[in-house]
Amino acid sequence: MAESKIITSQYVRIDQIPAGIGERIFARILDYLVIIVYVLGLAYVIDALRLDYNGSNSGLPVYFALFMPAIFYSLFWELLNRGRSPGKMAFGMRVVMRDGTTPTVGAYFMRWLLLMIDTWGWIGIIVILLNKNNQRLGDLAAGTMVIKERDYHHIHVSLDEFDCLSRNYRPVFPQAENLSLEQVRTIHETLTRRDERRPQRIAALSARAREFLKIMPAVDDETFLVTLTRDYQYYALEEI
Repeated sequence: MAESKIITSQYVRIDQIPAGIGERIFARILDYLVIIVYVLGLAYVIDALRLDYNGSNSGLPVYFALFMPAIFYSLFWELLNRGRSPGKMAFGMRVVMRDGTTPTVGAYFMRWLLLMIDTWGWIGIIVILLNKNNQRLGDLAAGTMVIKERDYHHIHVSLDEFDCLSRNYRPVFPQAENLSLEQVRTIHETLTRRDERRPQRIAALSARAREFLKIMPAVDDETFLVTLTRDYQYYALEEI
């Protein structure tokens, strides 16, 4: 099963699991059923109230407004419900950006705009089958993906702090790539814990890191450990 990997600001590595094609098809069918029920209900109300604009241009905006929830169904639900339509909620799915963050309005709009193409014939299904993240054409254009909602509360974190790191940062110690997630978490906890024994713990951990990575840094122990964590982030982001 394909996975999309994220490294959060807490150094937690998350495997985003793309929703399967079967789940997406059934979720879409359920959404279409909701749309059909709404349209039929609206048609019944219009007929009961004898609302007929008879081709009059003045009545057309009213009809358009009444049918807007059906026309913009996917866009409205994803915008107002954090990437979840009723069908997606029923099957435990959500739309996110590929980096795990919440999609922008433009991304949601792009997904909606290309929905007609994706649902025409077998285009959407074929595109989903041809890429590892199960993205339809609208997802590829918007940079989004539909994931299983399990553990999403861990994914919904801000990755803004990594933007400048990925663009401008240059790693100092290439050996940081060999660190494990647990080792980096230990370094992070040691640096953030404030008590009277902090200097001793930093010195001891720095010595162990130098020995493990075979590094002789020309900086103090704390700067060395901070740099290691930033270098680790840099290499982790290269994999996303």
